[in-house]
Amino acid sequence: MRARVSWTLVLAVFLAFPPFQRERVEEMGFGEILRMGRMRVDPALTQALRSRWDTEATAFAFPWGHMIPSLEDVSRITGLRIYGRPVSGYTYPCYHELAEQLLDLPVERRSSLVPRVALQESLGLYEAGKNAGESEDEYLERLSRVSWRELASEPGQQADLDLRRFLVLFLGRLLFATRGDAVHCRFLPLLGDLGEVGGYAWGAAFLAHQFDGLSASERQTSMSGFYPFLQVWAYLHLPALGRGDLARPGLVPIARRWDSRRDTRHLANQLEHLQEAIDNYPYLDVVWQPYLGEGYEGQPWLVQARPYFGRSSVVEFPVWDRFRRLGRSFRGLHDMTDWRERAREQIENWECKGKAVKSDATTDDADLQAYALKYGGKVYKSARHQVDVTGEIASLRALLHSAVQDREAAQRQTAELRSELERVRGTGAGGASSSRSAGGSPSLLEAQLARAVLRAEEAQRHLEERRDLQLTTEHAMELQGERDRFRGEAQATRSERDQLRIRAEAAEAQVAEVTRELAMLRVQRPP
Repeated sequence: MRARVSWTLVLAVFLAFPPFQRERVEEMGFGEILRMGRMRVDPALTQALRSRWDTEATAFAFPWGHMIPSLEDVSRITGLRIYGRPVSGYTYPCYHELAEQLLDLPVERRSSLVPRVALQESLGLYEAGKNAGESEDEYLERLSRVSWRELASEPGQQADLDLRRFLVLFLGRLLFATRGDAVHCRFLPLLGDLGEVGGYAWGAAFLAHQFDGLSASERQTSMSGFYPFLQVWAYLHLPALGRGDLARPGLVPIARRWDSRRDTRHLANQLEHLQEAIDNYPYLDVVWQPYLGEGYEGQPWLVQARPYFGRSSVVEFPVWDRFRRLGRSFRGLHDMTDWRERAREQIENWECKGKAVKSDATTDDADLQAYALKYGGKVYKSARHQVDVTGEIASLRALLHSAVQDREAAQRQTAELRSELERVRGTGAGGASSSRSAGGSPSLLEAQLARAVLRAEEAQRHLEERRDLQLTTEHAMELQGERDRFRGEAQATRSERDQLRIRAEAAEAQVAEVTRELAMLRVQRPP
């Protein structure tokens, strides 16, 4: 089910609730996110950001450095609570009895999924489809009116049942949405006592879920979870991309201020344009601290959240283990899992409010140099980006460093091959008979090793040519003082670098092939 439709269904039930039920939802900390307008989905922006995600660093790798969504971003943008108990507990091999007890809904045996249609119908949403010619407001009003007829109007057991069903739909189809049509039961154990729901740090779990979705396979073209968060994060930190309109300044949380700008171009064209825009993004237009002018008025959730700002706190999402990625449906999971025990280190870190974020670099230049050496030209996704002098120098230095390492590795491989060749040549006639008995021929081995040495030396010569990158780097430095003639020369510099990179990759392939051949020869050689 599409994310925008899920949002409409959840919002329709919330609006249909009687006042006492809406107050309970507010007390749980979900009221702010449900007061937002239904933002247009921007899949091109989400995919462009996703292509920049570095799973190892858990951050976006941009040409100007790492950027990472933080707990303060979650609190400021969505209004979710990032303080409280960690969202963790138990998962079970079967939720059949728990779903019957807390939701009065059927769940298949050995399954952890609730059928979405049955869940919607329990909340009065029997006809969730949009009628022809029906506007968004009319669609929402009709759904709310139909849902209102089925919901309990007074506190009691039926009202608690309605609220749990709504929370399962809200958590499973909007806040922590995953791919597929069914709704997961993983949060049911936390919904037994409705009075305790507001004590959990749902915002922190939401951020962990975002990281998990970004780290999933790149073949996925959509992002799970509450999609406006990443869109608004990009509006605030990368405003020059021009993907959002500040339609309602001053509203809180911040997501309520923004609308997604309509783009009628094909998705592939939008994605290509965005990736190129990120490659060319002006460094001075990057907003690292978008909340400097923001206060705390009208935002009580921020007061308790302040101790978590600027801290490094990672709590495991309660469904997936960082060491073994379990299936999303949990089919075939035969044992109960205590995630409080399995993620004990992360939970203890959370309860201590994390650690202050610090950098080992003594200066900005040192930090950028370390970043450039690690990532080099890999952060440029577009083939037609305009060259920035400073960034190009850092990229060339990184490539030079990589070339030196590759050359040294090739030298070691060549020396080892030569030693192996000399050993085979020295076996003499006495070793020939034993070789034949083992199914090999010393003359054949000698010829193969000789060819391998020649190929290794040829690969080494190719890698030596990469040292020309140093001259290219010095040339790029001179271009800093000659801005008027920069464009033509930078194009030549980039072309030269690309040619060298192609030749280097060919040399690296040759070294890999020689290494495989050496391993095969070692197996064939006489004892």
